[in-house]
Amino acid sequence: MELRTLGNSGTIVSEYALGTMTFGAEADEQTSHLLIDTYLEGGGNFIDTADVYSAGTSETIIGRWLAQNPGRRGEVVIATKGRFPMGEGPNDVGLSRTHLRAALDASLSRLGVDHIDLYQMHAWDALTPLEETLGFLDQAVRDGKISYYGFSNYLGWQLTKAAQLARANGWAAPVTLQPQYNLLVRGIEHEVVPAALDARIGLLPWSPLAGGWLSGKYTRDQTPTGATRLGEDPKRGMEAWDKRNADDRTWQVIDAVAAVAAETGASSSQVALAWLADRPAVTSVILGARTVDQLTDNLAAADLTLTDEQRSTLTDASAPRTDDYPYGAPAIAQRHRKHEGGR
Repeated sequence: MELRTLGNSGTIVSEYALGTMTFGAEADEQTSHLLIDTYLEGGGNFIDTADVYSAGTSETIIGRWLAQNPGRRGEVVIATKGRFPMGEGPNDVGLSRTHLRAALDASLSRLGVDHIDLYQMHAWDALTPLEETLGFLDQAVRDGKISYYGFSNYLGWQLTKAAQLARANGWAAPVTLQPQYNLLVRGIEHEVVPAALDARIGLLPWSPLAGGWLSGKYTRDQTPTGATRLGEDPKRGMEAWDKRNADDRTWQVIDAVAAVAAETGASSSQVALAWLADRPAVTSVILGARTVDQLTDNLAAADLTLTDEQRSTLTDASAPRTDDYPYGAPAIAQRHRKHEGGR
């Protein structure tokens, strides 16, 4: 598996990370530990979790794996997140010093570690001054509780503001952003990706298979049932199905993925993951799996190299459709200065 720097840091991570939102929810502890073992055997070294995943159970399961495998802490880069409610009190949520201090200490305890490699702010907090949040994170780096910090679900202007504020104050700089990003969801390319490139911040895409839509499981003529993410929750599944199924672009993208899969002999999931791992600013793609078989199939994407033509097929079929100014072709052309003979 290809290794890359974690954003603008010197720490090395694998191009695919193990997402653990399923731990304690869709995967029991035994299965979760098997997923970690399978992932590490496949060459990965980057595990992503959050305090809110299964109300702390995901972190606890990872902590127990570490306890059962003494000496292996140095093999893995551990990322977690804080921001969302972990209690009923008014200060049990947000990015204030008060909440983050408690949240970080609780995550350290559940994971059973003395430091977290990457601590991520799970979403923007409009109530807390950004200076307060960044000041806390800088101090956490200085105290050795975290090595680096990053964000999740931030907009482009929020990312840029945070990066420049940290620089202006001489604070530790953010190294990553975790956004939703896949062949069906490419809106971040308008503002977020340019902001990340400008600040040398690495992207850690979540939902790379668009909730299973890019896995090849769904067809136009058959509604989802049974052992699929949409089929297991009929009401929610049908709402998502109706929304996507009515969108011609969805099937255009799925058909393009299937065509490239047929050319390469790879699965649709592997094709979609390989395309995403090769996008600008992407550091590591977060794989979420419920079973070892799912994870094994996804990890095989590391062995797939798409041709320029295949990448273009996927990119063209999934092109974002926002044509309004300032995102349409004329506006893009305005921003790309070319020599015009002095005119």
